[in-house]
Amino acid sequence: MKKYGYIWVTIVLFLGSLLGHWTFGWFAYEQEQASHDQPIELRGYVIEMGRDTFENWQSEFLQLIWQVAGLSFLLCVGSPQSKEGDDRREAKIDAILKLLSPQDANRILAELTEKYPKK
Repeated sequence: MKKYGYIWVTIVLFLGSLLGHWTFGWFAYEQEQASHDQPIELRGYVIEMGRDTFENWQSEFLQLIWQVAGLSFLLCVGSPQSKEGDDRREAKIDAILKLLSPQDANRILAELTEKYPKK
């Protein structure tokens, strides 16, 4: 349970805010229907709140998901920026290995290349 504490807090906050949104939406719907002398119907309320909820998700939630998940995916998989950093880091580590152990460096690098081939 502790290991996944962040996700549980996020779920509770999400469900709490969704419940609050729909609860206060009900009060607003009641007021609006009463001001227009219209009957209060559950079907009309669900349609209106569903539309509002999905509109909010589309404009905010999905945008944020794309910015976070899309960016992390593109940085980790196949983008020039991620490869540039990895190649440079690998070259530095190879240089350090050659300085520390010049006689064994080529053998160690060959073993690592065999064990972890470049894609």
